[in-house]
Amino acid sequence: MVFAAMAEVEREFIHERTLIGLDIAAANGNHGGRPPAVDGDQLAVALRRRDAKESVTSIARHLGVGRSTLYRTLAAYDEAATTATPHVADH
Repeated sequence: MVFAAMAEVEREFIHERTLIGLDIAAANGNHGGRPPAVDGDQLAVALRRRDAKESVTSIARHLGVGRSTLYRTLAAYDEAATTATPHVADH
């Protein structure tokens, strides 16, 4: 019984230290996880080609990513662009 209580307390300490470490890493600009398959430069190329009416299949092939990846990336970009409302200053 005593060992179970000690183990539970130690587990709580580990959890707290992990959260502190994650907060420190995030404050330093480090975020865990897999890097995006399409970076900012590739997205810019994809958007220019899409505006030129090139097919997603062709764009994906050129960038070396899957069509579904490109569709998801473009959809996320479009969603962010539509939800971002420009700040209008009151005059």
